[in-house]
Parts: sequence; structure tokens; C-alpha cells
Amino acid sequence: MPHSAVTIGPMTPKHAGQVLTIYQAGIDEGNATFETAAPDWEAFDAARLPGHRHVALGPGGEVLGWAAVSAVSARPAYAGVVEHSVYVHPDARGRGIAGTLLDALIASTEAAGIWTIQSGIFPENTASLALHTKAGFRVIGTRERVARHHGTWRDVLLVERRSPVVT
Repeated sequence: MPHSAVTIGPMTPKHAGQVLTIYQAGIDEGNATFETAAPDWEAFDAARLPGHRHVALGPGGEVLGWAAVSAVSARPAYAGVVEHSVYVHPDARGRGIAGTLLDALIASTEAAGIWTIQSGIFPENTASLALHTKAGFRVIGTRERVARHHGTWRDVLLVERRSPVVT
């Protein structure tokens, strides 16, 4: 259960610095993404769909975590399929913030007619796998040795959630 002082709101440019700092913290931990550095705000902003970017804000308005989606394809057949990310500041973990952000993301995507949310998760990221399982995601496959991360081949588990309300 999230801390009562946490609110979920839309991600805006005023959150840019804190969002990118949290992203970099996840990158630095080594089990969140193949990325090695957070992009600048312009690149981050351009790659994520408006309407499906959420921040968890603490009592002082500080960003505790964020979730966002990107289109998987420009092809019309895939208009209802997105790839998502969810990151929580290391000091704010264990409070249910990631689950609350994921719930907000599911609600916004379903309201927009998006039927599938997917992501790739390193098998070692057991906390993320547990979070996604709880939110109704399922592992649909493994991409074995899909890419190198700091010189080491890494596997990625593909997870997806099909909406039960968007048909």
C-alpha cells in the first residue's frame, strides 16, 4: 500500500530533472535496462506517448517515481500495443509506489483503447517481475542473449498484459 502522502499526477516538463535522475539511478543499478545513460529531456519526451506518463509525488511535490509508455510500431495494426517503463527512486521503494504507478498506467491506456502493454525485464530483476505478475502481466518468452550489457550477454523476459476490458 502506498504511503498516504503520495499522489499520482501527469508527468510534465517541470518534473524532467527528477524523472531523469530516477531513470539514471535505475540505469546505474544495472538490472533495469540496457541503456547506460539517461537521455536528455527532449529525447525522453519525444519517445513517450502523451497521456500515459505519470509521476508519483511526495508531500513536498518531489518525484518519487514515474511510469510511461512508448509506441511499439507506427503500423496501424499495432496502435493498441505499447511498451512501458516504471521506475521508483531507490529511497522510496517498498511503499507500493510502483504498483500505484502501474495501476494508473493501466487505467490511462485502457481508457485510450490500448489492449496490450508489454516490456522486457532482466530475469535478475525479481522485484519487477513480482510487481508485474501482481498487476496481471505474464511472461510470454525469453530473448536469450539478446544484447550485451557492459560487455556481458543478457537475457530479457518478455512480459505483457492484455486488457480484459479493451477488446
